[in-house]
Amino acid sequence: MAQITKEAALEYHTNGRPGKIEVKPTKPYRTQTDLSLAYSPGVAYPCLEIQQTPDDVYKYTDKGNLVAVISNGTAVLGLGNIGAMSGKPVMEGKGLLFKIYGGVDVFDIEVDETDPVKFCETVERIAPSFGGINLEDIKAPECFYIEKRLKETLDIPVMHDDQHGTAIVSAAGLKNALEVAGKKIEEAKIVVNGAGAAAISCTKLYCAIGAKHENIVMLDSKGVIYKGREAVNEQKAEFATSRTDIKTLAEAVKDADVFVGLSKGNVLSKDMIRSMADSPIVFALANPVPEISYEDAIDARPDVIMSTGRSDYPNQINNVMVFPYIFRGALDVHAKAINEEMKLAAVNALAALAKKPVPDVVNDVYHVNNLTFGPTYFIPKPVDPRLITCVSEAVAKAAIKSGVARDPITDWNGYRKQLRQLIGQETKLTQKLYDTARQHPQRIVFSEGIHPTMLKAAVQAKAEGICHPILLGNDEAINKLAHELELSLDGIEIVNLRHPDEAPRRERYARILTEKRQRDGFTYQEANDKMFERNYFGMMMVETGDADAFITGLYTRYTNTIKVANEVIGIKPEHSHFGTMHIINSQKGTYYLADTLVNQHPTTDELVDIAKLTANAVHFFNEDPIMAMISHSNFGSDTGEGSAKVRRAVEAIHKQYPGIIVDGEMQIGFALNKEQRDELYPFNKLKGMNVNTLIFPNRTSAHSSFKILQCLAPDIEVIGPIQMGLNKPIHFTDFGASVRDVVNVTAVAAIDAYVDKLK
Repeated sequence: MAQITKEAALEYHTNGRPGKIEVKPTKPYRTQTDLSLAYSPGVAYPCLEIQQTPDDVYKYTDKGNLVAVISNGTAVLGLGNIGAMSGKPVMEGKGLLFKIYGGVDVFDIEVDETDPVKFCETVERIAPSFGGINLEDIKAPECFYIEKRLKETLDIPVMHDDQHGTAIVSAAGLKNALEVAGKKIEEAKIVVNGAGAAAISCTKLYCAIGAKHENIVMLDSKGVIYKGREAVNEQKAEFATSRTDIKTLAEAVKDADVFVGLSKGNVLSKDMIRSMADSPIVFALANPVPEISYEDAIDARPDVIMSTGRSDYPNQINNVMVFPYIFRGALDVHAKAINEEMKLAAVNALAALAKKPVPDVVNDVYHVNNLTFGPTYFIPKPVDPRLITCVSEAVAKAAIKSGVARDPITDWNGYRKQLRQLIGQETKLTQKLYDTARQHPQRIVFSEGIHPTMLKAAVQAKAEGICHPILLGNDEAINKLAHELELSLDGIEIVNLRHPDEAPRRERYARILTEKRQRDGFTYQEANDKMFERNYFGMMMVETGDADAFITGLYTRYTNTIKVANEVIGIKPEHSHFGTMHIINSQKGTYYLADTLVNQHPTTDELVDIAKLTANAVHFFNEDPIMAMISHSNFGSDTGEGSAKVRRAVEAIHKQYPGIIVDGEMQIGFALNKEQRDELYPFNKLKGMNVNTLIFPNRTSAHSSFKILQCLAPDIEVIGPIQMGLNKPIHFTDFGASVRDVVNVTAVAAIDAYVDKLK
């Protein structure tokens, strides 16, 4: 874990504008009409609707997506009682995590009140603003009273995350750790070191999933909590042991199966851990210094199964895996509470997720390839993108089943898609692509089968059901790589194109290619030699019908790939050129950019052809292309050849293809700002329309444009390159393509192949 210095932390919080969160409008506000609708007089109408039907507040306001993170600063993040205002950076940080992981809006509210009754009164008075209340950093035992009262007086979800977030994640971890150790929870001897809010809540939840009270020993700063000990509050007394033979931690952990530390650093020694039962489970959750270091625990007991609260060690117990999603699920059904059923649902969902194959994005973040269920991975990683769907859905279903949901969900497939879209995992376009591809999965050849990215993409595409993958390459090498990456190749065909067994197919392909290109200087021997190359062999598989589509580009230079595609596949007879397009999915909409890869310095005729190809491609995605031909000038303001060729292309399109909606030449700023464009150039043929397709004057400008967006705008999704104009579905990737990029192109290739068969 990177070392965090005071200077770096203060710089982070002050850089740009102070703080970590802001409020952004969600409705148009640029015109007088917008403002009149947003405020006076238009705002009166939703107010009256809510007055008549109070639950309509969820329909007309942000209440259904708004949580208050409320604290009095009496137990702040390892800092103790530092006061409400001093704890504000923590509450802002909580708001940040709510938003980025769960799409939940947050107001952080710091209440300068330590009296629990007055604190509750304050929260009760402001509660109508919110869909949920997240209590944070409130010391015990006051936090128990506060949460209990607010859950009784309010009809919205209330949760003290320090208690229940930790409890849910650690309970899921304990459930799986015991399975790894081959032990049963009802028989497990558990020692809990710490008796604060988190420890009490954790222990209660352990009992809810099967742990026995008689097998639990809890300790506070004074030692073992036992029946008859003086000055033990109500919460601690619930877990007072009947044992009289133990008083210290060293005595308590002897022969124990589980140690859970929610106390302070370095209180569990090597000797203590050596005294525990076989395959001991140690949750050292004190932060930033655990009760025993990971290194010391492993050194003392190589068979230890361990969790900490730190991200730099395996099996991190982190509340962020719960609170955004338990509130997400509760908010989405307009729940009246967060009850035990919902907490248990979250526990089971987390535990189940850890047993599923880990997405590539998680492996990439942690720079590993071997995250599989076992001693070093029995709880999901906080960055796992599946958390929002599996936990939120489980919580929402539990809320409905237990009767606290006001607005039950019926379309669960739609709900999952909505969740993925909410945090940018999936857009409507990618949903549509995947759903369409699944209906007609095609045989797709992955050229570079030995490349880790392409291998992972093929496996993922198979799992998504969008294609039947065929991997090109040495079968032994591919199987070895798959084993190293812990990937299953079941149901995936491997073709070793250079193997002697493939000689008859290489010869057949060579004869076909020779016949096709014999007047282009091809000889049979030359063609046969080329069949030992991935791109030639793979494209011939598509050309001959042995496969339906082909994907390449992670290793190969574009120039070579383009040359091979021209020779083997050829260009559609109605076109003179082919090109590529990238799709940009942004908050402002979907945009199509061309030519991003093939034509370096297109002539006027080539620009006309690119525009035709792009218009067809946009129609392929069920959109009407509204096209702007891009230049550094606007409508003749520059007479140089660079602008002139674009202008000539526009004139040619208007004359030859009047059905294509296009104009230019124009700068990007005018293309994307119709008000400015229409005011200054009222004669333009795009008047009143929003441009969604940009045709660039050269490859450099097109390629650079989407790359800039990709680098500077992490919220956008880039799909492509998508080939346009070849006779068969041959698609390219980029050197730096991610697994997701390749899978997206695979979905496009599958649809392309299916449509090609219908012609």
